[in-house]
Amino acid sequence: MNILLTLAFLFFLGSVFGWVLELLYRRFLSKNNPEKKWINPGFCVGPYLPLYGSGLCVLYLIAGISDYIRFGSKLADTVVLLLAMATAMTVIEYIAGLISYKGFHVRLWDYTEERGNIQGIICPKFSLFWGILGVVYYYLVHPNILDALDWLSKNLASSFFIGVFYGVFVIDLVYSANLITKLRRLSEEYQVVVHYEELKAKIRSYQADRKSKYRFFQPFRSDGTLAEHIKAMKASIEEQKEKLKKEK
Repeated sequence: MNILLTLAFLFFLGSVFGWVLELLYRRFLSKNNPEKKWINPGFCVGPYLPLYGSGLCVLYLIAGISDYIRFGSKLADTVVLLLAMATAMTVIEYIAGLISYKGFHVRLWDYTEERGNIQGIICPKFSLFWGILGVVYYYLVHPNILDALDWLSKNLASSFFIGVFYGVFVIDLVYSANLITKLRRLSEEYQVVVHYEELKAKIRSYQADRKSKYRFFQPFRSDGTLAEHIKAMKASIEEQKEKLKKEK
């Protein structure tokens, strides 16, 4: 199968399964969700996370050069390969986080409370998680990739659905990019860094207080305006800062 079609297929799989993984993590494990609510992860509306899609493509390419890695023993070769996977995923996470933080004043995630974090974008704890994900991919997923791709090439219906996915994804990406741009403008206006997940949580709470419907796939839609929510977020941040000063 053509390498571009292969990567397109992997991006689709990684984006969807990554979304499911993050959905379950936020529901059952995240300390930022004490209410244990179902939260739509990521910045897109639909059920996919481009970060994971890009990551799966990179893991596939790294695993493809495993025959060229020679460090004296099979164990050493495997360890270097898995470290390369964990490093690559961490770099992808850092680039994505840096673009959103520096370019749009938006934190899609925040590791500032994690030990050893760099700019709150990456940290050793989640790099370890990426390493574990790399192990799972290398031993459980990669050996079956070629069979899956062969099946895909023989089933045109599946290719049609992947084409539909990309059509919807592009529209969603344009919509989400416009939203991010709007958040950037508001963040500059109110001089505050927007914490994406915190903002979604505040909107969810806002809707609950008014007994209004909360839209899972459109978490930023509410009875109030985005400007009102960001203004409230800024006030909350300033209140927390004042509280910390008094405690010191």
